[in-house]
Amino acid sequence: MSFYLPFIRLLAVLLSVASGLRAIPASADNGGIIESFVARATEGNPRHTESDVLVRRDGSLLVAWSDFYAGSRDDAPARISAAVSADGGRTWGPRSTLQENIGGANVMSVSFLRSRTGDVLFFFLQKNSLTDLKAYVRRSTDDARTWGTPTLVTADPGYHVMNNARVIQLRSGRLLAPVASSKQVWTKNDDFRTSVYLSDDVGRTWRRSRTLLSAPKRGAMEPGLVELKDGRVMQIIRTQTGFIWRSFSSDGGETWTDAAPWDVESPESPATLAVTPGGDWLLVWNPKVVWSNPEKTVLGANHGGARTPLATMMSADEGRTWSPSRYLEGNPDSTFAYTSVTFHEGRALLTYYDFPKGGKLLSLKFKSVPLAWFRAAP
Repeated sequence: MSFYLPFIRLLAVLLSVASGLRAIPASADNGGIIESFVARATEGNPRHTESDVLVRRDGSLLVAWSDFYAGSRDDAPARISAAVSADGGRTWGPRSTLQENIGGANVMSVSFLRSRTGDVLFFFLQKNSLTDLKAYVRRSTDDARTWGTPTLVTADPGYHVMNNARVIQLRSGRLLAPVASSKQVWTKNDDFRTSVYLSDDVGRTWRRSRTLLSAPKRGAMEPGLVELKDGRVMQIIRTQTGFIWRSFSSDGGETWTDAAPWDVESPESPATLAVTPGGDWLLVWNPKVVWSNPEKTVLGANHGGARTPLATMMSADEGRTWSPSRYLEGNPDSTFAYTSVTFHEGRALLTYYDFPKGGKLLSLKFKSVPLAWFRAAP
């Protein structure tokens, strides 16, 4: 026995050391919340942003995003990359290229839509210059494993911005793609106006709505859409007025009421509004918050500044009343925006960028959150 005791003690020490050297898991389960990084930014790949998630028929998750490989500005070179998770987003497989850079500057900003025909549509932006930005769509008939050639969505001249995870299909079958357009960007008079591109043949041809919506200052920006129970469509709009604005359509997106402030306060930052399978509304946005400590005071979510915290609210009556807000992310030293939301098996699958303030690296984060979490008291 005396011969084996030192060996056993040595083995125990080695096992203890080995356990301390294990790799840190890519994700964590925290009260039913699954979170991970799909792509971490590096000096060579400084920005991973504007993504969307598709649930394949085998239950795996396909995520695609703007992968910037030579700078992090909006006009820096970027491709559309993709990765797959077979374990609900806890880990992600190797990165692949979904769309090569065919733009004068880049391709970016992904929206997935599984149509009622079963086809999967993949929307992206092709950026050529500060006056030329177009939206395209590609189709897959084999559950997002191969793709057809791109079809132009925004045929009109100009700079057309469509955020990630924005295209919806109405109960009528019509597809709506919301855009904000300007003749040129990065000027003192951008004057963005929103419109909606419509398709009645599942994305094969598109036409523009008859109404263009405006707002003060820089204009009406980065619209999103939801269909109401009464058949109307509501459009939410990013503005510089301190509030999210909204407009309504009673004819499937053809014409719209004048845009006006909603009762949701928000500095200039993109908001995402999605309808759960049960009909509730989920709002994900950067609320107007003042972070204070003995050294500094920061106004949350201003343009070019701190888009933090990342908050959520749920509504069971189409926005008339809301549950208490809850923070998906509450770190005042990092910023979070451009959220996608996909619902699957009683959960919200979300992606957004994680951008530490003062740095230049934007990583892509994933969270899978039980719907009950959003309704619970914070």
